[in-house]
Amino acid sequence: MNLLTAIGVPIGEIFKSPFGQDKSIGDLVSILLRGSMTVAGVIILFFLVFGGISMIAGAGSDNPDQAAKGKQALTAAAIGFVVVFVAYWIIRIIEVIAGTPFITSPGI
Repeated sequence: MNLLTAIGVPIGEIFKSPFGQDKSIGDLVSILLRGSMTVAGVIILFFLVFGGISMIAGAGSDNPDQAAKGKQALTAAAIGFVVVFVAYWIIRIIEVIAGTPFITSPGI
């Protein structure tokens, strides 16, 4: 028996949630995790574009400060990508160990 799905708390009755009577807090956490991964990806994309444009503009106008800021933004975006990538794969490993897919297909 899968212990993680057996512990589900119905949030439809308690919190008057639009998720319905058969959804649990685990489903809500799944939605939040999936949404946070999406938002992190959009922010990383923004920093990559911003950093690239800043580096090009700084090099074109012979402004080393602006080029350095662009390089810092690109470095932050690369570090952020690595953090999000590793977090996603840690969650996937937990899914395999627990036997319940709460990110890949939460059932909502």
